[in-house]
Amino acid sequence: MHFNQASLSTVDPAWAWARFEPNAERPWSRELAAHLYRRAAFAANWTQLEESLAVGPEATVEGLLTGAPGTAEFYKRVAASIQALLASGNTQHLPAWWLYVMLQSPHPLQEKLTLFWHGHFATSAAKVTDVKLMHDQHAILRRHALGNFGPLLLESSRDPAMLLWLDAANNRKAQPNENFAREVMELFSLGLGNYTEQDIQQAARAFTGWEVRVGRFRMNRPQHDAGEKTVLGQTGAWNGEDVIRILLEQPATGRFLVRKLCRYLVSDTETPPDALVESLAAEFTSRKHDVGWLVGTILRSNLFYSPLAVRQKVKAPVDFAIGLLRALEGTTNSYSLADDLRDLGQAVFFPPNVKGWDGGAEWINSATLLSRANLVWALTSGTDGRYGDKAPLPPLVSRHLPRGGAGETARWFAELLLAAPLSDEVQVQLAALAGDSAGGDQQRLARIVQAIATLPEFQLA
Repeated sequence: MHFNQASLSTVDPAWAWARFEPNAERPWSRELAAHLYRRAAFAANWTQLEESLAVGPEATVEGLLTGAPGTAEFYKRVAASIQALLASGNTQHLPAWWLYVMLQSPHPLQEKLTLFWHGHFATSAAKVTDVKLMHDQHAILRRHALGNFGPLLLESSRDPAMLLWLDAANNRKAQPNENFAREVMELFSLGLGNYTEQDIQQAARAFTGWEVRVGRFRMNRPQHDAGEKTVLGQTGAWNGEDVIRILLEQPATGRFLVRKLCRYLVSDTETPPDALVESLAAEFTSRKHDVGWLVGTILRSNLFYSPLAVRQKVKAPVDFAIGLLRALEGTTNSYSLADDLRDLGQAVFFPPNVKGWDGGAEWINSATLLSRANLVWALTSGTDGRYGDKAPLPPLVSRHLPRGGAGETARWFAELLLAAPLSDEVQVQLAALAGDSAGGDQQRLARIVQAIATLPEFQLA
């Protein structure tokens, strides 16, 4: 397929979702491997890029879907580590804890999808100040991140943090809460234009009796409206679980989720058209909304590896920072990082509203570009007292490029962090930085990393 004038609105859906098969015209490359890791795992380190080049896209995607060896043991340690933070009662610990997990997880795709659902079921600890409730919601998102959407929707709808967030924790038949009914249709399942105000009013009656008591969901049957309701054309004495079932039966739910995951994994520069979404949504629905199947299909597709997808998303602050550190095999002070990412506009556990973060071009302006550059220097230079020297660059280069000169070192970092062609002028500038020994090796290499990280190409995923 030729892409000179192509857009998502003109691409052939059958070609788009067919499995990508590398050939002489479209070979498997470091650039495509890096693209896959940026979207599905924040970023790849050098070893991962080399392994991906050797095994090809199919094996790489399979490994990302299942997680690396040691995944189960890692999450057992994660579950143990949260206990002290829960005992503190301070929700401000949660962002730092999750950033640590994102950085260290052997199953980064699970964290990427947990982050996606965190924006989808956006709930903020600014209002839900109970640290345990916020963590419990997060556990639901991670548990179902790559599973079936039905159980995720039901558990999230009955989640105490969600009900408190949407003022639906005390839903009485004398005064049904329409806020929750509206959001579960507009933001969580159907999307705008696929329901009526009457559907909201009738569904609100079905959710009566849902409440939170002592931090737990409870069904208060005397407060449930047991009368007949009509929701999306179906009539019966429906309760909340029935409404969730009806929402899952709607073709609009499959289309809404496919379109949203396409924007997350493929491109946020244009909205995927109906023709591109329809065939994928139909099979997704027939598979009981199997998110793992959908994500795997997208990550294996022709479209995903085409110019319509590569570098067609702006990196969110979390992807920018966690991706950089994962590529550099570094660690960090996750509390300081949480503060800096909040200033860049993405405070996990504190989304700005019920719609989550707008994302896309909204992440970038002159102020955030400067802040991103400053953050890279803070993370890598070893001169920032908050971060210290947790991303040691000289040992990294020694492991992977033991005998490289200035030019080779600059090219290696560009391959690692960008995996994209650079102009001769930029390569000369990077080589000059690689040869400038002021401040020692750590700062010399950090200047290369910062220069690369300030390029427009690095802002794109």
